[in-house]
Amino acid sequence: MKNSVKISFLTGLLFLFFGSIKAQTLEDYLQIAAENNPEVKAAYAEFEAAMQEAPQVKSLPDPTLTMTAFGSMVETRLGPQEARFSLMQMFPWFGTLAAREDVASLMAEARFQAFLNERNQLFLEVSRQYYELYALQQQLSYQQENLGILQNYKDLALSRVSAGSGALSDVLQADLMRNESVTGLDILRLKKESLVVQFNALLNRPRTEEVILPQEIETGAKNVIFDTPVSGNPRLAELERMEASAKAREKLAQKEGLPNVGLGVDYVIIGERMDMAVEDSGRDAIMPMISVSLPIFRGKYKAARKQAAFMAESYEQRRIGLENQLSAEMEAAVFQVREAQAMLALYERQVESSEQVLNLLLSGYRNASSNFEEVLRVRQELLKYQLAVAEAEAAYLTALARIDYLSGKTFDYDNKN
Repeated sequence: MKNSVKISFLTGLLFLFFGSIKAQTLEDYLQIAAENNPEVKAAYAEFEAAMQEAPQVKSLPDPTLTMTAFGSMVETRLGPQEARFSLMQMFPWFGTLAAREDVASLMAEARFQAFLNERNQLFLEVSRQYYELYALQQQLSYQQENLGILQNYKDLALSRVSAGSGALSDVLQADLMRNESVTGLDILRLKKESLVVQFNALLNRPRTEEVILPQEIETGAKNVIFDTPVSGNPRLAELERMEASAKAREKLAQKEGLPNVGLGVDYVIIGERMDMAVEDSGRDAIMPMISVSLPIFRGKYKAARKQAAFMAESYEQRRIGLENQLSAEMEAAVFQVREAQAMLALYERQVESSEQVLNLLLSGYRNASSNFEEVLRVRQELLKYQLAVAEAEAAYLTALARIDYLSGKTFDYDNKN
């Protein structure tokens, strides 16, 4: 009874374990990458650092406390001055602190858009390598199947040689093609090992950790109509925020060219007069103070305003140029989708036709009416088209992922959490 319970328990654990492995999808890997990738973490830390700028610039300057001790007493009517304490607080012109906060906040928003772009680029690269690994898995399956079929062809050729109706050269040709297939299989395995290391590096995981891939990925509708603008791309949003920040800096330069006002108080400690009796002798003095800065050297303020205006124009022109570039890249990506669709349809038709031709040739070879060399040639053609199908699927899915990246539409990681 205990053994049966233990077996059931272990079976349940294995089921949960393998079930969880199979449940891993591209979205799961994207989430792992977003949480673990050091470049994305660094970009987010830069955004958090930029967020700390606003509380600094919107604060008043620290007040100034001055303490003076008189070595030689300064005599007044009420007595000698013994010490003086001065406290002064400067206040920028109205709206200056708010303008500084606007500049810092807009720059922080720009850093957030830079973080989003870094994460979206990571998602695109993870998707690309994931689809490449999927294509390699399909190609490995085709090569493995081809190896078994070539062994069957060799056995068929041997049986015909034994029956006296076949040629030994057929067996040797089958061996030659098997050797090519074995080498092709080995190369694909080596390529997959290398790509797994690269994929795990993106996820910041151990280099040899297994990557679970599905048996099949749905390639979606064949006649998708693309009308996707690039206006949602975070790189454009980043330049928009930087342009807004530069315009806010221009306003700030104007505010900083206005006077600063200081309010303060002087407290003077006065000793009692010893030489005569005076009313209020020794009474300490309190003196309110006001100070105003005089920004008479206007050159630096004018230069700061011009600098901010030129920077705003620079960001605007860069944004226009980037939008044109992204639009061109979008057109190229849409073409890549269409091209991959066309090639995928072609290769699938070629696979179907090659299988039909191969079946006819095999039937003829068994009846001694077909050339074995032609059977092998068509078999290699079939394998070539099968491998091309896998590559076309990966190219199609990667092009779709690039369209999502260019439009700013990526895996909704935030809602996933």
